[in-house]
Amino acid sequence: MSRYESMLQELPKAPKTWLITGAAGFIGSNLLETLLKFDQRVVGLDNFATGHQRNLDEVKAVVTAEQWKRFHFIEGDIRNLQDCKKATEGVDYVLHQAALGSVPRSIADPVTTNETNISGFLNMLVAARDAEVKSFTYAASSSTYGDHPGLPKVEDIIGKPLSPYAVTKYVNELYAEVFAKTYGFNTIGLRYFNVFGRRQDPDGAYAAVIPKWTAAMIKREDVFINGDGETSRDFCFIANVVQANLLAATSNDTAARNQVYNVAVNARTSLNELFSALKFSLSKNGVLYDKEPVYRDFRAGDVRHSQADIGKAQRILGYDPKFDINTGIEQAMPWYIGLFK
Repeated sequence: MSRYESMLQELPKAPKTWLITGAAGFIGSNLLETLLKFDQRVVGLDNFATGHQRNLDEVKAVVTAEQWKRFHFIEGDIRNLQDCKKATEGVDYVLHQAALGSVPRSIADPVTTNETNISGFLNMLVAARDAEVKSFTYAASSSTYGDHPGLPKVEDIIGKPLSPYAVTKYVNELYAEVFAKTYGFNTIGLRYFNVFGRRQDPDGAYAAVIPKWTAAMIKREDVFINGDGETSRDFCFIANVVQANLLAATSNDTAARNQVYNVAVNARTSLNELFSALKFSLSKNGVLYDKEPVYRDFRAGDVRHSQADIGKAQRILGYDPKFDINTGIEQAMPWYIGLFK
C-alpha cells in the first residue's frame, strides 16, 4: 500500500478541519471534492475572481448530503486580512491555492497580480500563524525556475524570473521560508507544473492550453500554437496534485517541512504532441477535428522547455503520481465534452 493510500484510509477515522483558499477554482474544487468524500470538515474561501459557483455545485452533486454539510463557504478576498483571519479560525490544515495565475495576465496587469499573490499570500501566512494551524501548504510554481536551462528541474537550482507572475511565486517561497525560521511555522510549497483536468476553465484570455485547445476543437474553431510547436511542458493531471497536497499537509516527518517540492510526472510533451493527443482523445469520444493548427509568434515570458525532477517529493513525501498525460486526458475528456453539449 502506498503512503497516500494509507493516509486516505486514516483520514475518516479522525476528521480534521481544512481551509482551502480558492475553493471555487479548478484545483481548489478538486481538493474540496476529495476531502469531503473522506469525511473531512472543510472551510472554503474564494472571491470568484477566477473561480466559479458551478465548480462548487459540481462537488455538491458528487458527494453525499451529509458530506456537503461539512463544508462551510466564505465569500472573501485574501487581500483582506480580516477575511483571512475569519477563514483560519479553528483550522488544522491550510491548502492555499488562491492566486492570480497566468504569465500573460501578470504582464498585462502586474499590480493586481502582486496584490493578490504577494500581499494576499502574506495575509494568509499571518492569519494561519495566529490561528496556530498544524501546517500551511501552498501552491508554488514551476515559473520560479525562470531562465535556468537545466533539465529536469531540481528544486535547489533556479534562474532569473521571466515574468511578474514568476516574481510573485518566488516571493511566496521566500516569505514561507522566513516565517518558518522566524516563527517556527510549518510550511510546504508545491511547485506545480502545468496542471490540467476537470473544472479547468476553458474560457477567457488567460485559459490554460489544454482546456483552451479542447474547447476550440469541440467547437471546430482554430487552434493556435505559440511558436513552432516544439516548446515542451511537464503536464500534470489534477489527481496527482491532490495527492501531493494531502501528503504534504499531513506529513509528520520533520525533514519534510519548510521545503518546496516539484509536483509533476518527470516527462516532457511538446505542443505539437499535445495537439495530436487531444485530437486522438476527442476522436475516441466521437468528436472529430480535421483542422491543422495555426502557428504564430512565441509568447513573451514563456520558457522554452520544462520538466520536473520529482525525486525529492517521492523520497520525502511518498508522492507517487498515477496519471501521465495520456491517462489524464482520457479521464478529463468526457468532462470537457459534456461542458459543450
